[in-house]
Amino acid sequence: MTENADFASQIPQQIFIGGWREGTSDRVLEDRNPFDDSLIASIRQASQADVDEAYALAEEAQKEWAAKTPAERSAVLSRAADYFEANREEMARMLSAESGSSVIKAGKELGLAIAATREAATFPTRVHGLIMPSNTPGKENRVYREPVGVVGVISPWNFPLILSQRSVAPALALGNAVVLKPASDTPLSGGLLIAKVFEEAGLPAGVLSVVPGAGSEIGDHFVEHRTPSLISFTGSTPVGQRVGALAVGGAYMKRVALELGGNAPLVVLADADLELATSAAVLAKFLHQGQICMSTNRIIVEAPIYDAFVERFAEKVGKVGYGETTNPANLVGPIINDDQLASVTGKVEQALTEGARQVVAGPVEGRVVAPQVFADVTPEMELFREEIFGPVVGIIRAEDEADALRLANDTVFGLSSSVFTTDLERGVRFARGIKAGMTHINDITVNDEAHVMFGGEKNSGLGRFNGEWAIEEFTTDHWIGVMHEKLQLPF
Repeated sequence: MTENADFASQIPQQIFIGGWREGTSDRVLEDRNPFDDSLIASIRQASQADVDEAYALAEEAQKEWAAKTPAERSAVLSRAADYFEANREEMARMLSAESGSSVIKAGKELGLAIAATREAATFPTRVHGLIMPSNTPGKENRVYREPVGVVGVISPWNFPLILSQRSVAPALALGNAVVLKPASDTPLSGGLLIAKVFEEAGLPAGVLSVVPGAGSEIGDHFVEHRTPSLISFTGSTPVGQRVGALAVGGAYMKRVALELGGNAPLVVLADADLELATSAAVLAKFLHQGQICMSTNRIIVEAPIYDAFVERFAEKVGKVGYGETTNPANLVGPIINDDQLASVTGKVEQALTEGARQVVAGPVEGRVVAPQVFADVTPEMELFREEIFGPVVGIIRAEDEADALRLANDTVFGLSSSVFTTDLERGVRFARGIKAGMTHINDITVNDEAHVMFGGEKNSGLGRFNGEWAIEEFTTDHWIGVMHEKLQLPF
């Protein structure tokens, strides 16, 4: 165990189903620090039988949990947020050790998780139904908003804590039970830490289970299972498409919430503040090594300031620190695993092969890839078309504003985006033309606020998270027709 993972010692190295116990899979998950490969935890994984047990327990426990008063459920969520706050520093160090998070990113992620939990604590009293008129004399139409029941959550490794908690917290607050499958690269911060937090907060046994397990062993079974009414998945588009197909096309149909990949454009119009735009682009691309679905993947710059932007951006990127993540000076840390490392270095090689002009280069040290910047990228190149998920970025020249908008929309993805201009209304007009779920004016593409809608368009997903949108996502409507007078029938 690394000294930076000291909070991990407070978390049993077990699965969590009604309490802590050993998994029954033959497989053992070795959770390692991506920077130095030191062992953080060793966990016997969950089997399909464990998933069955977790869902059965959730189905039973949910009834009693949903029957609790709004104040009782809210109190559990508030205590969970307090526990996060009280252990924030140690949890951030564990995030750095397990997921390769920089100090900046780990702190940001803890802040987002706390905010999501506190926002969810307000949900129990914000649920409302409707009373509607009827065309039948003497009849009253009521629409009740109820919990969906049991929610299955599958979360990724890049922002493991918040991307689990933004589904877990609202689902619980609204009276659902949850079974959580965290990513195998981050079983602690993406799952078992959350079990520990809610255990300390007094959540009744069975309402939340955490089942770390190999996707090849339990993934399909987790989604196809008869019990969950909703699967909330965050991850890559190809896997999300499979999850959606299994959820809708299987024997037991269920709803899906899918937050998938991105190919975020950061557009710099000719009247932009160059210093602001270049500095923002550095953070938007290289925070967490670019391993964020909202990371800037394409920088699109209007022709009149293109050369100046490339020169200033390259200068700033050359000063970005990289290496061990506990060093506050380092923005870029290790790529999460060797498969991802091969993907990132392959994209660098492909960019060179395709003729992109490399303006910033750097070494690969272990799993740490120094920032890489390519100019003169065209729409035919891989850097333009694919999500990179690493510290590599391409800059594209746009002839004018219309061309910049066309380039921004030339992708199958539509998650986050941003535009830089000193004319705010011009920025709003441009933003409304981008086919994406989220666009930020004079701000980075990486943005999340617990009370504001989060979600994408096109191949970036289905559904919405946060605030009122989460309330709608994790509840269902039930029409109750009430006849106050004797029904008049024709026979």
